[in-house]
Amino acid sequence: MTVAVVLLTTALVTVVALLAAAGTGKLARMDNASYPTALTRAATTFATVITLAAAVTGPLAALLT
Repeated sequence: MTVAVVLLTTALVTVVALLAAAGTGKLARMDNASYPTALTRAATTFATVITLAAAVTGPLAALLT
């Protein structure tokens, strides 16, 4: 793998995680959650997306090498 592919993939995963977190925070606010609750839900979603990406990367790297 080249460095460019790794950097682009990392950037894409980060953008997807941020978009998911923003959507979760917005939906929480629309559901009349307080700002701290909405922020907590958004942070949890961000961490979950990053963790899922890391969990998928391990087996994929093993298959591709």
